[in-house]
Amino acid sequence: MTQQLSALVIATGSGATMHSERPKPIHLLCGRPMLSFVLDAVGRAGVQQAVAVTGQSGDRVSKRILEDPPSFPLQFLEQRFDRGPADAALIGLTGFDDFEDDGDVLVVPADLPLLRPASLAELIRVHTETDSVCTVLSTEIDDPTGRDRIVRDKHGEVSGVVRSADVLDSELPLTEVPLGVYCIRRGLLSPAVRRTTPDPVSGMHRLIDVVSVLAESGHPVASASVPASADFVPVDSRRLLADAEAELRRRTNIGWLDLGVTMVDPERTYLDATVQLGTDVTLFPGTILQGNTVIGDGCEIGPDTRLDRCTVGKDSVMEKTMARLAVIGDHCRVGPFAVIEPGSELADGTVTGPFYAARDDE
Repeated sequence: MTQQLSALVIATGSGATMHSERPKPIHLLCGRPMLSFVLDAVGRAGVQQAVAVTGQSGDRVSKRILEDPPSFPLQFLEQRFDRGPADAALIGLTGFDDFEDDGDVLVVPADLPLLRPASLAELIRVHTETDSVCTVLSTEIDDPTGRDRIVRDKHGEVSGVVRSADVLDSELPLTEVPLGVYCIRRGLLSPAVRRTTPDPVSGMHRLIDVVSVLAESGHPVASASVPASADFVPVDSRRLLADAEAELRRRTNIGWLDLGVTMVDPERTYLDATVQLGTDVTLFPGTILQGNTVIGDGCEIGPDTRLDRCTVGKDSVMEKTMARLAVIGDHCRVGPFAVIEPGSELADGTVTGPFYAARDDE
């Protein structure tokens, strides 16, 4: 693999399965677009440049993502007609500058916000060590009914993928399934995609068929097996969006607990991924911190407090309070049952008492 690792992110989903006008890649999870979490994962895996291929609402997607861009160069291209992820990959390849044919590219769907960098690292490791031209992330599951299966030859090498609709009785014992994430030789991806045939049901060109095309052409193909988990469940419904939100909040809370934040009840503490907390902060049950809220050192927040895009100074106490777009100074005591309107600023040392309402004209 070349020193510069690149990524193609397929972000072509619409909001139809969410019953929403919002494009699926920018549905929010923990205060951030779904696509942002995928970009975080590929960035931590060592990607130094990426192209995201969007659907027809590409302008909305790119505008939202570039409000908080990744740390590496990112270009957006639009797939005007939905011909499937393989076609999207062809479009994405045109977006790379000075991209060597013998280099490799990660291909990742945008609807896997729970994808971990460690899984991508394992994919890259296997791809490099086996000197394969294509490596697919896979897992073993007990009941692969309705799933594509990875097929191996008598030597244990990957020889292709059988579509779920084509699985024969003799092939039912196959339990290794692909997860939709690939590392592929850049120069072989385009010709392999062009040799794929559309799915007979959906009419779409599928990326998974590239595995069979390359294997049948005699190229070395491998799979990197990882434990089965919810990390690889595509988020394409409101229910799955809620499941992903719960898992990302759990990871966020664990990260802050490891940094010394006290949470009296982590299961009832809700933090956006964009929130910043100081040292020796204590969060009581029912605390909801959203947006770019910043909590200073030594603060006690909650119970039952919601702060949206607020700044709180050090050693302040806020309980049973609702605040939005407000600034609270150092050593303040706010609440219980306080409402702080947008634009309000409380000076250092303010003690509101109960049933307090602050407006921006005070």
